[in-house]
Amino acid sequence: MSYRELTCRTLEFGGFERKAEQPRYSILGVPYDFTSTYRPGARFGPSAIREASLNLEAYCIRSAFDVENVGIEDLGDLNVLNDAGATVERVRRVVEETVEEGKFPIVLGGEHTITYGSSQAFKEVAVLSFDAHLDLRDEYLGNKLSHATFMRRLCEVLGPGKVFEVGVRALSGEELAFAKENNLQFLTARDIEHIGISRLVDRLRRWASKFESLYITVDVDVLDPAYAPGVGNPVPEGLSPTKLLDLLQEICGPRVVGLDVVEVSPSYDSGISALQASNLIYNVIAFLETAKI
Repeated sequence: MSYRELTCRTLEFGGFERKAEQPRYSILGVPYDFTSTYRPGARFGPSAIREASLNLEAYCIRSAFDVENVGIEDLGDLNVLNDAGATVERVRRVVEETVEEGKFPIVLGGEHTITYGSSQAFKEVAVLSFDAHLDLRDEYLGNKLSHATFMRRLCEVLGPGKVFEVGVRALSGEELAFAKENNLQFLTARDIEHIGISRLVDRLRRWASKFESLYITVDVDVLDPAYAPGVGNPVPEGLSPTKLLDLLQEICGPRVVGLDVVEVSPSYDSGISALQASNLIYNVIAFLETAKI
């Protein structure tokens, strides 16, 4: 079964008039938030991000690069199921097929659980996560696979050494103990303030240099709620969009093989969080393209 049988058509990201014959980037929406436990609504995130993308300019000043010059296809939204395991398996299959076609996958969430599927579409990969939460619980509300446990499951598959979490400021004692016992690297938002961007970038690059492929996942709640209030689990004292983009610009390069942007819950704001997500996607594409030059 092809991924085209698992997706339905939607608004197209960017809505560019000029269509590429051989797209390099492939957008997939995953409107899934079945395990959300505070503010559900991330299932509406993909459509909100796409709508925001239609109203942003594609020229990225940071990179002096026009994303309209890049081939982008939008596969539409995945037909999801209530079962988390079945849904992430569908995500994995679609992303895997996209990668086999030589395209760079960009997944729009939806809740963060979907990263468990999309990152496993790659045979050898490390995961760099930007998130307010560690998501390392072994079980949450009776679920072994959910938005609060998926990173624990990923650590079991990949090994904790292949995970680095940035921007953390909400965690449980159980999660902290697991991270320390397994030498899982993470930095809090406060750490970033003290360390500074240049030292943080050096640390991330040293870690990433150990791996051939790097998958980036961005939970929009890594941003402070002042900048992104429309998320499922907002936490104060987060990063600014400028600081997040500064970090991504220094990290993005040929080693990066996939991206997801998750947890936009548009019912809780006037569209600003979807704008942040869409702007981030445009800029990451520009970062990747200019890093290749």
